[in-house]
Amino acid sequence: ALAAAVLPQWRQSSYAGDAIITAVGLHEGLWMSCAAQSTGQVQCRLHDSLLSLDVHIQTSRALMVISLLLGFFGIIVSVVGMKCTKVGEEDPVTKSRIAVAGGVLFILCGLCTLAAVSLYATQVTYEFFRESTVPVNARYEFGSALFIGWGAASLTLLGGSLLCCSCPPKERRGQQYYRQSQPSTAREYV
Repeated sequence: ALAAAVLPQWRQSSYAGDAIITAVGLHEGLWMSCAAQSTGQVQCRLHDSLLSLDVHIQTSRALMVISLLLGFFGIIVSVVGMKCTKVGEEDPVTKSRIAVAGGVLFILCGLCTLAAVSLYATQVTYEFFRESTVPVNARYEFGSALFIGWGAASLTLLGGSLLCCSCPPKERRGQQYYRQSQPSTAREYV
């Protein structure tokens, strides 16, 4: 999620249309926009003003920052809740509840990442297919950071779900009786 948040390849210039070979490839991300020359030189420029950005960029920025904070706290809480750590080892039920809380934080982190990346991808798709005077080869399409973000969201949701499976069993009141199995033959083997 951190790699997806900082990469400037959230959208890249499209190579569709008549002119397939271009001298400059344009990339835009949440924090900066870059131009890559055919010679290998890359020039990046940070977005100047927060308030002049489009709403979908501001929203995606906020969701990614929230996602990274939730993931950071999820790591800390999950490590405390692991059975292999010494913190709070006197009560295994409390430790497993702490691990479940870490799992919930990871699930929230994954949902924020998924929402940010999907919102941005929806806007890129809308702008690509919108009828306008901009030629097809001057439009933008999905960048590699979107796919990294979707992968990060999937893995974070999976990890949070697995941590939530460590929920302690409910305590049953009363005694439990176990039936002893009978030997299949009359003889007992020693």
